[in-house]
Amino acid sequence: MKANRLVLVLTFLGLTACAGGTTSPDSTQAVNPEPMAAKADICLDFGPQTPRDISNAKGSNPNAFPLAPESTQLNLCNLHSHTQAEHKGPGFSVFAGENSGFQCNDTASLTPEQLVDPSNGQGAFENVKPGDSIEVHWVYSSCDVQPGEGLGACLTDGCTAPLLRVEAQVFLVVNDPTALNFNDFDYAGSAGESGFHQPKALPVNTGKPIVFRGSTTGPKYNENVCSPLNVTWSVRPTCARVDITSLHEWAAKGNIFKETKSQQVRNLVVSPELLSPID
Repeated sequence: MKANRLVLVLTFLGLTACAGGTTSPDSTQAVNPEPMAAKADICLDFGPQTPRDISNAKGSNPNAFPLAPESTQLNLCNLHSHTQAEHKGPGFSVFAGENSGFQCNDTASLTPEQLVDPSNGQGAFENVKPGDSIEVHWVYSSCDVQPGEGLGACLTDGCTAPLLRVEAQVFLVVNDPTALNFNDFDYAGSAGESGFHQPKALPVNTGKPIVFRGSTTGPKYNENVCSPLNVTWSVRPTCARVDITSLHEWAAKGNIFKETKSQQVRNLVVSPELLSPID
């Protein structure tokens, strides 16, 4: 790998850092004590950052870089998840704790049967159990690439500054075979009629996606250490339920992304100077 590409790949890895465990929230916790950065230390020389509260359209970051095309006009290059939701939204606003993101609002309504872990913590997809929320990212690139492991799959030696787009959906993980099957959202296995690599499907019926300018995410970054990469985000505002068994099946069969665990989250970005206005 050439030196310039190696630098970019290492930068990309800030979004794909592997997760350790996550802490369970206090079910009685109703407020969201979101962390505030020290204003003197926030990284003001960067473009808009992610994740954010998608219900709040305010932002004063001046970097209005061009939005990426629709996902159907780009190549799917990576697919991964974070435990819990990195973003805060209308359907996932229960604060799960510092460095732990947000949970789906209906988490407390799950039945004992839906919370049973059929693998007893030994499933192929690690760091997720029934009752967790996960934020799944389908990452797309304007480079001529194929889906692969990590965000290094989103660029080539000849395409080191791609237009990037992330389609995001927050799922509530349940033990329920009638819930969505995660395998239905995997890579389709071919480029299809459009000529671009695409997933089998993206989630529907979870609200009109909120589109905004931001950055890569992951626990490497915060309001003092910002991501330098520009990303067009498309985040669906409500949760869907996904069957835990299908996640384990996806990991066990050997997906093209070599994903076997859910990753940690980046804390919510709240300083207006680090956020783009949402149109």
